[in-house]
Amino acid sequence: QVQLVESGGGLVQAGGSLRLSCVASGSIFSVDAMGWSRQAPGKQRELVAVVTSGGSVNYEDSVKGRFTISRDNANNTVWLQMNSLKPEDTSVYYCHARVKYYRTGREVLTWGQGTQVTVSS
Repeated sequence: QVQLVESGGGLVQAGGSLRLSCVASGSIFSVDAMGWSRQAPGKQRELVAVVTSGGSVNYEDSVKGRFTISRDNANNTVWLQMNSLKPEDTSVYYCHARVKYYRTGREVLTWGQGTQVTVSS
């Protein structure tokens, strides 16, 4: 079974930085895409950034140039470096991973519990 655990959220002033981490724990699977989404109260969850196992990345337009997603395939870890943070970035950030189990080939999309990011003006 895959479990994702996020960390690194917190309170930061506008213009500051935070680095979120997510580890996909478990075994007997390979990880394809990993990424981050966010959801603020009363808002729909939106995809922020995704990186595939091959290194292809995609970013939501509002974070381009400010956020950087990276991963360590060997340790099934993904990071989101967030620079030049804005109050609009305030949200709960969720890690997700698309995995495939070696034995069966079953593909599963799994989400973490979320970590709060608050950016003050």
